[in-house]
Amino acid sequence: MKFLQKLGKALMLPVACLPICGILMGIGYALCPGTMQGFAEGYTLSLLEKIGYYLVQAGGALINNMAILFAIGIGVGMSDENDGTGGLAALASWLMITTLLSTGNVSQIVSLSEDATLAFNSIANPFIGIISGIIGSSCYNRFKGTKLPDFLSFFSGKRCVAIVAGVVSILVSVVLLFVWPILFGALVALGEAIVSLDAIGAGLYAFFNRLLIPFGLHHALNNVFWFDTIGLGDLSHFWAGDTSADVAWSLGMYMSGFFPCMMFGVPGAALAMVHTAKSSKKKIAIGLVGSAALAAFVCGVTEPFEFGFMFLAPGLYIVYALLYAIFTVITTLVGFRAGFSFSAGATDLVFSAPLPAAQNTWLIIPLGIAAFLVFYVVFRFAIVKFDLKTPGREDDDQEIEKKAVLANDNFTEVASIILEGIGGKENVTSIDNCITRLRLEIKDYTKIDEKKIKSAGVAGVIRPGKNSVQVIVGTKVQFVADEFKKLCK
Repeated sequence: MKFLQKLGKALMLPVACLPICGILMGIGYALCPGTMQGFAEGYTLSLLEKIGYYLVQAGGALINNMAILFAIGIGVGMSDENDGTGGLAALASWLMITTLLSTGNVSQIVSLSEDATLAFNSIANPFIGIISGIIGSSCYNRFKGTKLPDFLSFFSGKRCVAIVAGVVSILVSVVLLFVWPILFGALVALGEAIVSLDAIGAGLYAFFNRLLIPFGLHHALNNVFWFDTIGLGDLSHFWAGDTSADVAWSLGMYMSGFFPCMMFGVPGAALAMVHTAKSSKKKIAIGLVGSAALAAFVCGVTEPFEFGFMFLAPGLYIVYALLYAIFTVITTLVGFRAGFSFSAGATDLVFSAPLPAAQNTWLIIPLGIAAFLVFYVVFRFAIVKFDLKTPGREDDDQEIEKKAVLANDNFTEVASIILEGIGGKENVTSIDNCITRLRLEIKDYTKIDEKKIKSAGVAGVIRPGKNSVQVIVGTKVQFVADEFKKLCK
């Protein structure tokens, strides 16, 4: 759990880049809806359509490369001192893994089945980005102080981190060469197994679709239900102008349930996060989840919202996936049918409504209202009941910490007193800091003298674990942390 919390904190750096994607794409699709469906041959764009097209491409530049943002963000965020060397090593790892495991390169080494080809076609995904970020940061933390023989001294210290990350990435690629197709194939088999379950099967599909997004493996299920992997092709048949009479299932059932959830459920959940955010962080929460909600409603881009909390509150993300399942079952049973070529936002709903397979699209209003209310109530209850650290509720945001003022501006002296209270540098195994806290990992908790630490004028001492100590310093924590690290060298 501690690792996930650290990962979630690191992910907030790249996630902060995503809201602009939703804003740009939402405005762009509103100005130029044809961008989503494609233009007829010879069609000339108006001035507003050209602006919209330009904005869509600008937003897509980030959302389509989200995995790279994750690799670099986690590489920096999980590295000691948040050093950029970890981000560079993560990028090197990403480039190496995705290149080695590209379909073209893999096919030169092993014979690929159709399923394996599909698997490696999807290798450049957020899961690989997260793995690369962990590799980069771990290699930095472990090898940043490595000393090599004189004839290799140029590569000592930080310069060897990217090299080590490259070697590790090769080994990871070898493992994924055999493991990735198995995982992908297992998900395809799962999809085939639940097809016969009708509405319940559609709900199970929606649940696993959301649950697999952090790993990028949802594409395996999508291929089963949306395209002609096993003879289904819900999406392709829908947009080809077919109806349920032309296929063996209720056409659109594997897409329709996403509309009320993305268009209304996500804004409802986002409002719950804003209402439960700490008063000093409401504006920040609005900026992060508000723009994400807009992106979900207009064009069905939900990643900025989902990655904003899935690692901070993984249990809540499972609940989120369950809500998708429930609403997909309901949507299937009541006969609402709509389709998407991009995602389940308002733009695709409007464009799919005239197609022959579309049914009862007016039901999006009652379904949407229900989704908004249910998502809001469930999220608000869970956040408050279990004190979940969703955006705006992190421990770092407590008022006492923001108001903390050191009694002494001699940061070296403050750091020295804290170090003495910790039990000396021999008792320190890890040093980190956030906005207001000095976060320390220690060997022996019996050596901690809280009275001594507090004599430095700090606001408080928190001991979240047997080997963890957090000293509430205030907004000048960075200066104290820098001096503390110098004293520990």
